[in-house]
Amino acid sequence: MDHDRQLKLGAFMRPVSIHTSAWRYPGAFSDANFNFSHYKRFAQTLERGCFDAFFMADHLAVMNMPMAALKRSATVTSFDPLTLLPALAAVTEHLGLIATASTSYNDPYHIARKFASLDHLSNGRAGWNVVTSVNPREALNFGREEHLEHADRYRRAREFYDVVTGLWDSWADDAFIRDVESGVFFNPDRLHVLNHEGPYFRVRGPLNVARPIQGWPLIVQAGSSEDGRQLAAETAEMIFSADSQRAAACAFYADVKGRMRKLGRDPEHLKVMPGAFVLVGETVSAARAKKQHLDSLVHPDSGLSSLSGLLGHDISGYDLEGPLPVIPETNGSKSAREKIIVRAAAEGLSIRQLAQWIGGSYGTLELIGTPQTIADEMQAWLETRACDGFNVMFPYLPEGLDDFVNLVVPELQRRGIYRTAYTGRTLRENLGLPRPANRNFD
Repeated sequence: MDHDRQLKLGAFMRPVSIHTSAWRYPGAFSDANFNFSHYKRFAQTLERGCFDAFFMADHLAVMNMPMAALKRSATVTSFDPLTLLPALAAVTEHLGLIATASTSYNDPYHIARKFASLDHLSNGRAGWNVVTSVNPREALNFGREEHLEHADRYRRAREFYDVVTGLWDSWADDAFIRDVESGVFFNPDRLHVLNHEGPYFRVRGPLNVARPIQGWPLIVQAGSSEDGRQLAAETAEMIFSADSQRAAACAFYADVKGRMRKLGRDPEHLKVMPGAFVLVGETVSAARAKKQHLDSLVHPDSGLSSLSGLLGHDISGYDLEGPLPVIPETNGSKSAREKIIVRAAAEGLSIRQLAQWIGGSYGTLELIGTPQTIADEMQAWLETRACDGFNVMFPYLPEGLDDFVNLVVPELQRRGIYRTAYTGRTLRENLGLPRPANRNFD
């Protein structure tokens, strides 16, 4: 056991809670995902709990599901993360602000400019979650009939990353001399023009925003497929993983960090943060009763649609009490599909049981219990190197968030595995990650 490691915590907001029925739970803010006053409250509560980051998911289309399920979804409307997070930067001081932005349906110059701006507006608290997009309806909103093939999306993403980080290195940190007497605003010798030409992009540069305060905003990646693991090993500084079993998480942790060593990267420069759906109760049975009530609010139409979406295959016509049929390969998420198929076979779950599991917390790690039992499990994952921390998913808001900050955080602090105050100025500093050198000037 490693007793010296410190837990890192992010809050994963999709756009608020991951649970399909979070908005229906008694006392929950049903309009939370499109109400800035609620987001402000959530962010400030997270900061009181010393969270490293507010991590906001995003999608560029209404979810791909039948209207019977779609009409029950609270995620049909939400803020653009890169509009919301600058507003949250103004009402927080320490909390990292991570936004999801797709490499399939953006251009590198736009992304480089927006995240550089967010990093300046937040005084060094920005992070970019690099995704290639899963929802096939996104393609229809951007002049395409379908996604690029999975491997092709990741090749594009790799070049996209190179262009964005190259643009962030357009200016030396000391480029802007602002010499009032001579009238010279910047030193031309401290400016680099990118002139990138590759298979997917031609970008001249330079970026018309000064180099970010962190050098680069934090790079986050969320894929667990072979392509996703390799991209993370090459580029990421935080990876949002999805293992729900500690043994599998340990294997994933060792695999990605091992790939980093082979590439010459320091494995400590990547934080592995699995998603954890956390529900707190005074007793374990009380917590489970809350979860049972929350799951009971998931309509069958919603659960079945969510399951079909993650499998990339419509299973609505099959017997709900029967086993999962053979699922063909898809152009969507490889890791999510495989995880569901493996669990269905291992536990003999029916389609109905799978639908309720996925429609509830999307098959993530579930920590349901008292502050002590939740802290026990988090500590075990940390000390056995199954993770470096967690991206916490709250069951409903505000109560689920308040319970975690008021009850679980003090227990983690009492054990000495979680901070009692922020020690860094930037997101990178709080995570213990280095500021990247400027490839052109340092």
